[in-house]
Amino acid sequence: MEENKNEIAYRDNQFTSIIKILFIVLIDFCLFSVSYFFASLSSFRGLNLGEYSEIAFSYPHFIIAGLVAVVINYFLGLYKSVWHFAGIDEVIRGAFAAAVETVALFAIDRVLFDKILKYDGRLVFWRYIIVFIFLAVFIIAPRIAIRAFRRFRRLSGRRNSDAGRVMIVGAGFMGNFVIDALANDSFKNGIPIIAVDDNPAKQHKKINGVKVAGTCAQIPELAEKYEIDQIIICLPSASSARQKEILDLAMQTEADVKISPTVEDMLEEGGKKKVRNVDITDLLARDEVKLDKKVCRYLIGKTVLVTGGGGSIGAEICNQVARYDPKAVIIFDIYENCAFELQNELNDKYNGEIDIYVRIGSVRDINRLREIFEEFHPDVVFHAAAHKHVPLMEDSPCEAVKNNVFGTYNVALIADEFKVPKMVILSTDKAVNPTNVMGCTKRITEIIVQYMNNKSENTEYAAVRFGNVLGSHGSVIPIFKKQIEEGGPVKVTHPDITRYFMTIPEAAQLVCQAGGLAKGGEVFVLDMGEPVKIMDLARNLIKLSGFSVDEIGIEITGLRPGEKLYEELAMDSEMATREKTANEKIYVTQPMNINDDEFEAMLKSLEDINEENVREKLMAIVPNYHPANN
Repeated sequence: MEENKNEIAYRDNQFTSIIKILFIVLIDFCLFSVSYFFASLSSFRGLNLGEYSEIAFSYPHFIIAGLVAVVINYFLGLYKSVWHFAGIDEVIRGAFAAAVETVALFAIDRVLFDKILKYDGRLVFWRYIIVFIFLAVFIIAPRIAIRAFRRFRRLSGRRNSDAGRVMIVGAGFMGNFVIDALANDSFKNGIPIIAVDDNPAKQHKKINGVKVAGTCAQIPELAEKYEIDQIIICLPSASSARQKEILDLAMQTEADVKISPTVEDMLEEGGKKKVRNVDITDLLARDEVKLDKKVCRYLIGKTVLVTGGGGSIGAEICNQVARYDPKAVIIFDIYENCAFELQNELNDKYNGEIDIYVRIGSVRDINRLREIFEEFHPDVVFHAAAHKHVPLMEDSPCEAVKNNVFGTYNVALIADEFKVPKMVILSTDKAVNPTNVMGCTKRITEIIVQYMNNKSENTEYAAVRFGNVLGSHGSVIPIFKKQIEEGGPVKVTHPDITRYFMTIPEAAQLVCQAGGLAKGGEVFVLDMGEPVKIMDLARNLIKLSGFSVDEIGIEITGLRPGEKLYEELAMDSEMATREKTANEKIYVTQPMNINDDEFEAMLKSLEDINEENVREKLMAIVPNYHPANN
């Protein structure tokens, strides 16, 4: 039924378009015939043409002229142009069409009306100059008039609109496009009042009728001066750092802030992509790591096991892996609900083209792991299962060791036993100079990677270290959003606390790329740009939620047990020796020298831990672990 409606609508549109074109053709035919008549009249009026008079002013002559002009216009594509947007290009095309038509009419006159051409050479020359002028005027003028009339209607709509007042940031192609889009919608979504741009050549000039009133640095004062309700940032080619600077300026105002799509987005969406609200990821001031498809070809046709596959990061790894046509994806998780939902999502998305399995179990249970590996014989293992919450692991340190250390060790041992070619382990920036149990256990998993890589002849092991993941379960963004929804206050532990951030897709992509880049024993580190102040993040999130900081409030609660004021992506020794990979945003640290026998003995010592001795034993393995005062 819906298809029939669409077909009818399509046919109606086609019919309407044909009628419009035929009407324009008829108008052109009349105008061109008349123009040829007036050209003849202007050239020969007052002269005694004698026997040539009847020929010069004969009806067939004018009809042929009109038909020739219409046919040439058709073949030159003038009836395909959107004259609502007529500009200099259309003027040039119209003049060219007039020139071609003049030459064609001269040729026809030469064949059919040769006697006219023999009358007087100078008169004939000027006659065709006049013909060209009349044709050019009748081709171009009506079409420019269409744009002028449309512009008049737009300006009338702008004056009569009650929509918000808009500032356009960026007086380039995209700024012009957004102004046009607002106008085409009769200014229902906003009236462009001013534009700002840093190009000195554009200052105090107009872009599509909108004045460029100043530079980007003047956004706050201009927004107040012109009572701006909405700011649209139209700088698709600006760097992320520059976008962040401009966003910071825009966020200082009371206006709503939106961002235009990129040119690439416009092309992908067929020109339908609209301006969007500012997302918290826009405030990270760095470009996201893009997935290198060539590096990830190792996943094609492979059986991939993801431990912790039901979690936010594990689930995204499954999604990213599925894009590369693996043979099968095995979601291994202790929690059934999220794993079940992910399995349904992937089955719906790929329509059974990829085998998606869910197996429930714990990485602490080595026998269960052996059963899974025996059943599927995976080619690649991504190990995402872990306890990640710092304060909780400070209260339950032994559980952190059991799950993070021995869980990882179990998976690594079984991967070697079943000759799995690749295993990639997820780590965290909290593993660098750790001050909490969770970070320390993650540092040990990085050592396990190097230990197992030294020991195994079957498997390449690698670890990926990254910062906080925006939007993951229990991360700061969902917590802040919930506090804002409840009316506040937003609780920040320290006014100066900073963190590195990345998005969930970015984290998953980094993990997938690491598997392709890994040769064994590496710890991959992402260049995450500048750390973000959590206080600024809280303020911006409040603003993006449509409130002021005064309305919601921010409460300083004090650092939690094990929490650091700032995080580091690499230790000093690693920073000195790190190397870039094929992806300029990903670095690899050099493997540390470890004594395999000593490390194995230290791991064994962790089997006998309790609340009193666990931190002491962890310090024996990770000397730069300095527990916070609990």
